[in-house]
Amino acid sequence: MRVVINRTLTLGRKTGIGHYTAELLRALKQLTAAGQVIGFPAGWFWVVGQALSRPVLAGGESGGSDNNTSLLGALKKKCSGVVRRAGQAYLRHALRSCLRKHECNLYHEPNTIPLPCDVPAIATIHDLSVILHPHWHPAGRVAHFEKNLHRLTGAAHFITVSEFTRQEAIRTFNLRPEKVTRIHLGSRMGLTPMLPAATATRLAELRLPPRFLLYVGTIEPRKNLLLLMRAYGALPRSWRDRYPLVLAGSWGWSSGPVAEYFNDRGRHEGVIHLGYVSDLDLPALYSGARALVYPSIYEGFGLPPLEMMACGGPVLASTAGAVAEIVGRRAHLIAPDDEDGWRLAMQRVIEDDDWHASLCRGVRDLARSFTWERCAAETLHVYRMLAGEVPRKQAA
Repeated sequence: MRVVINRTLTLGRKTGIGHYTAELLRALKQLTAAGQVIGFPAGWFWVVGQALSRPVLAGGESGGSDNNTSLLGALKKKCSGVVRRAGQAYLRHALRSCLRKHECNLYHEPNTIPLPCDVPAIATIHDLSVILHPHWHPAGRVAHFEKNLHRLTGAAHFITVSEFTRQEAIRTFNLRPEKVTRIHLGSRMGLTPMLPAATATRLAELRLPPRFLLYVGTIEPRKNLLLLMRAYGALPRSWRDRYPLVLAGSWGWSSGPVAEYFNDRGRHEGVIHLGYVSDLDLPALYSGARALVYPSIYEGFGLPPLEMMACGGPVLASTAGAVAEIVGRRAHLIAPDDEDGWRLAMQRVIEDDDWHASLCRGVRDLARSFTWERCAAETLHVYRMLAGEVPRKQAA
């Protein structure tokens, strides 16, 4: 058995799918013999891609601007259509070449839509928002999914990152349940509580206060940050002065209304936009935060709540999507449209030390049950099932 995995999204700034791909590849290579799991693209394309993805400017972000970019990001902004089409054409060619060169018999696409190929494809579905809620996505992304949906539904097997998404996929595409395997994501090994002194030092270097509420993730419509900022702005000023709300994430698609509110009101009411944060800085953010606030309207998994728990901190999260499935036993859940509920929960987690401590209890134990090693082992079982090495009935 030899499997090819598309690792394109591990280049540059990694969001959820990029982290999934990188961690899965790392753990799979520890479980398999050399040459069984192969990342593509490789060669000159990979070297050039890594070079173009290195940051060219250092600094934060504010008001919808992006001051920490890369040459690849700049090229995409200036000629996104041309770059995307050229990249897709090259990837199709690279995949076929890789399959022939290494005599691979399986292809795993971690980013939903498989590329055309002549071997069985496994597609990981992270969520179905682009299909079920197209208004949350750019028109070009929606059109890409609509045009290539047949490649997704034609996959030999599907992996979903939550049972919530598994059931959505079965209903939406009328799939046989045994063709869809739920495999939870993991919490990265480097995410553990930092000592207070080290946390304070790094927060000062990031020009952050010693105490704050924290949101982590790209700023886009389904993340519900307008409601969060309104709820936060309704807190007593004394609490906002002591505990600013830090937004750690890049401006995403259609973030204009959030940026406008942030500039007009949010930043005057104690909201700080930190921008994209590197993996190395996340432990300090999670360890220093009074609580993570995660008000998403829809999620297929939701890594930041799990990562916050890995660092020992409390989570205020929405009831939407798969978040309750993943962290609901230890998080305080609030309906995503309950603005008063979010205001009251933020105030309580700030002022009630006993409640804060109760929300911290057992969170690291829960996070430790989600590992990339287990994710890789369960993914490897799917590969072996499709290669005929284990009975199919064991994978459902």
